[in-house]
Formats: sequence, C-alpha cells, structure tokens
Amino acid sequence: MGVLTALAILAGLIVVHEAGHFLAATWQGIRVSGFSVGFGPALLQRTRRGVVYALRAIPLGGYVAFPDDDEDSPFPADDPNLLRNRPLRQRALVIAAGVIANLLLAWAVLVAQGAVVGIPAGFSTTPGVLVAGVQAGQPAALAGLKAGDRIVQVGDTPLAGGQQAVANLVETIRSASGRSLTIQAERGQQRLNLSLTPVDLGGIGRVGAQLQPNGSELFRRPNGPLEPIRQANHDVLALTRRTLEGFGSLITNFGETAGQVSGPVKIVEMGASLADQGGASLFLYTALISINLAVLNALPLPMLDGGQFALLLIEGLRGRPLPQRFQMAFMQSGLVLLMGLSLVLIVKDTSQLPAIQQLLGH
Repeated sequence: MGVLTALAILAGLIVVHEAGHFLAATWQGIRVSGFSVGFGPALLQRTRRGVVYALRAIPLGGYVAFPDDDEDSPFPADDPNLLRNRPLRQRALVIAAGVIANLLLAWAVLVAQGAVVGIPAGFSTTPGVLVAGVQAGQPAALAGLKAGDRIVQVGDTPLAGGQQAVANLVETIRSASGRSLTIQAERGQQRLNLSLTPVDLGGIGRVGAQLQPNGSELFRRPNGPLEPIRQANHDVLALTRRTLEGFGSLITNFGETAGQVSGPVKIVEMGASLADQGGASLFLYTALISINLAVLNALPLPMLDGGQFALLLIEGLRGRPLPQRFQMAFMQSGLVLLMGLSLVLIVKDTSQLPAIQQLLGH
C-alpha cells in the first residue's frame, strides 16, 4: 500500500507540473495538441477538443505537446495562436509555469499540514541515532548496519538523543577517516557490536549512511488561521534553499556526492516507508519532492524547462531564434542524457533494495 501511495504522489506531482504548462498556454489562447504523463507508447488515451490526453508506459516524467512540433499540423505556419508565433514573454510564462506550479503545490501541501496535523513544536527524542538508509558497498553497509538500526554508543561514549546527537556522531565520523570505530547498535531486541571504518574523502570521513534523530516530531494546534500560512512560507523557503545547496554541492563536489544521487526507484522506496508512517511525514515528502522537481526542471539543461528557457533567453539577446538544427541537436542530446542517467539510477537504486541484496547474497 505504501508503494502505491508513493507512486500516486509522484504521478500527481508530474500532472501538476505539466498542468502548469498546459494552463499557462490555454489561458493565453495558445494551441495545445497533447498532454501526456510518462513517455513511450500510450496505455490510456483520449482526445477531447483537439487535445490528446495520454498515460504512457515509461513513468519518468511527462510533457505538453504543441502543434508547432507536428509536421502534419493542420494549422498554417503563420497561425498567431501557435506557440512559436507568440511574444517572448508569453512563451516564457508557458515554460516557467511548470516550475511555478510545483512550488505552489509544495506551499499548499505545507499549509494543509499546518491546518490538519499542526505546527511543528519540537522533537520527542530517545537516546541514540537512527540509521535511515545505507549505501551498498560503503563502510556502513560493510560494517553490517541496516536501515532502521539505532546507534546507541561509539567507543565507550553513549549517544544522547536529538539533533545534537546526530551532529556529534557526524563530527566523530568526519574526523575518523581511515580509523576504525567501535559502535553499538540496536536492531529490534538485538544489541550489535560493530566495527565501522570511515573512508577518507578529501581528509573527511564518510560512511555512506543517512542519519537522523531517533524519535518523532511533535505538533501543536495553530494559533489562528494565518499561522499555517506563515509556517508554510518559512518552510518553502528553507526547503528550497536546502535543495539549491544540495544541487550546488553535487556540481562543485561531484566526485564525493555522485554516489548519493537517487533515482525514481529510491524515491518511491523512501515514499513508501513514509507512507506507512503516515501523518506529517507524507506531507513533508510531497512538498520536498515537488520542490526538488521545480529546482531540477529550472536547471539550464536540455529537455528541461531551464534548457528551453535558456534558448528563449538567447533568442531575446540575438533578436532571432537559433537555427533549428542547433535547437534540435541541443534537445536530442538532452534526451539521450536524460534517458541514460535515468537508466543508470534505476539500476543502481534497484540493486540496493533489500530484496535484491538478499537475492545477490549481500
């Protein structure tokens, strides 16, 4: 049930993103020929008012199609309602609308969280640090740690609770590159004694594990109808800033952070786990993935909204669009890059699923 919930959330986020493009175009009277969720052959398809709505076989995104791209379009090339014949500002709005829609959705979800679940009011902690996930082949996995374990002691020092315990453990790991640490972890009713040796990455110890406080977040009733809105404003800005910092770190420290990149399989796995927990976790998951989609699509890369916006910016500076062959080469290279990266991430994430690890004997 958790997997179906996570898949439904991801599908909903894609629909919202593409609906942003679709509504921005139709609101301005721009002709649209298709609205698709996914790529490849259509599983379900319906035509209404000249627009083909389709659910396609490869669930790695979606797109809005325009008659401009159709060689058999029934509309003349100089039709003023074709996207390419509209002013730059109107085309820019159509391109940017998907990112705007995802940011607005994240804000609305966090407002709903404040109204339904409540306003964050601290954290109920118990001693120890929770292992939220481990990367296959990294020191944490090699030491025997698994997601759900609780690290309660490092050497002779017991771990307290809360975010400070996480910070202390992270600092211990960072300063122990290449040096063995003796840790105690709890797994259900078991107490495990493990040897953990952080790998040296630029003089900093890393173990390939996601750590978080052991406990649950507390919530209180909002003080009036405006507090959920103020809280959502704060949270959207904070999550967007953290997401931008994450993408920035990926670019500037690619060698160290590339292994931490997750694809759709890992995202669904994480969403399924949070869906089983229910409550605020699912609200935050939806908002965070929506913001990630917005930031990712804003990057100036081929096949993404940011790449199309970059072409539009170049057109504005030149006073005319780039030759069609250059635009096609730019977009086709992006398609190959996107599909290749997606395939690599799917294989990597699938190989790290517990069931696959057991099948392979790891």
